[in-house]
Amino acid sequence: MKKIQLFFLAKSVGLYLNTVSYFKPVKARNIAYKIFSSPRKGKLQKEALPKSLRSAQQQTLQYDGETFQAYIWQGSEDSILLLHGWESNAARWKKLLNHLKPLGKTIIAIDAPAHGLSSGKEFNAPRYAEFIRVLTEKYQPKTLIGHSIGGAAITFYLNKYPNPHIEKIVLLGAPSSFKKISDNFINLLSLNTKMKRLLEQYYQEKFNMHINDFAGHLFAQNFHHKAIIAHDSQDNVIMVEEGRHYAKAWKNATYIETQGLGHSMHDADLYQKICAFIEA
Repeated sequence: MKKIQLFFLAKSVGLYLNTVSYFKPVKARNIAYKIFSSPRKGKLQKEALPKSLRSAQQQTLQYDGETFQAYIWQGSEDSILLLHGWESNAARWKKLLNHLKPLGKTIIAIDAPAHGLSSGKEFNAPRYAEFIRVLTEKYQPKTLIGHSIGGAAITFYLNKYPNPHIEKIVLLGAPSSFKKISDNFINLLSLNTKMKRLLEQYYQEKFNMHINDFAGHLFAQNFHHKAIIAHDSQDNVIMVEEGRHYAKAWKNATYIETQGLGHSMHDADLYQKICAFIEA
C-alpha cells in the first residue's frame, strides 16, 4: 500500500512540475533540484547517538558556513577515512569498525552534508568532496573507504584535488554515472523533456561540468591508487554495471563482485579482505 501511495505521490509531483515548467521554468527547476538533493533520512540527535559512535572522540569542523561532524577512534599515525552514502550517517560503519579497530590505525568517520549531526539541507558528491578535502588536509589519511555516493564523492575529490598522500581506495556499491542517477529521478517523477533539459543545464552551471563527463569511471582512468572495487550482483539501488565500469577503468584495482549482499554490502568475509588490503 505504501509503495502505491509513493508511486502516485511521485507522479503527482512530476505532473505539477511539468505544468509549472511552461510558465515558471526556474521555479520548477529549483523545486525539482531541491527534491533531488534533499535527504529525508539519516539525521542523528546528539543526545541519542548510536552506541557505535559514542565510543569515538567527536569533533565538529567548520567549512564554508556549515558544520560537519567527525568521529575519531585514535590509533597510530596511519589513518583511515570512512565516507557513508545517501540517507545514512557514520553509524553505518558499525560492522566494519569491528574489523578495522584491531589494525591499530586511527579511524575517522564523518556525517556527510545534511546527514547525521552535520548541518545543511543539500547533499551532492561535489559538496561532499569539499568536506573530504578539509579532512584529508587535517588528518592526512592514507586510505579512503566510501559506500554508495560516499564512493562517488571520493572519485570526484581525487579528480579535482589530486593527493599523493592517499595510497588506497575502497569503493562499496558506488555509483559512477551522475547522468544515470539524474535519469532515474526524472523517470521516477515522469518529468518531461523540458524539465530534463532545465535540470541538466542547472547541473552544468552549478558543478561546472557537463552531465556526460560527470562520471567516476571516467575520472578513474587517471587514478594510480591501489583500489578495491566491490559491488553486489543483486544491488537494486546502484546497478552492478556501475562497479564493472569502475573496475574496467581503474588501472590498479581489484574487483570483487558479491552475491546476495544487496546495496548495504555488509559482509564479514568482504571486510576481512578489505583489512588485508589495507595491511598489505
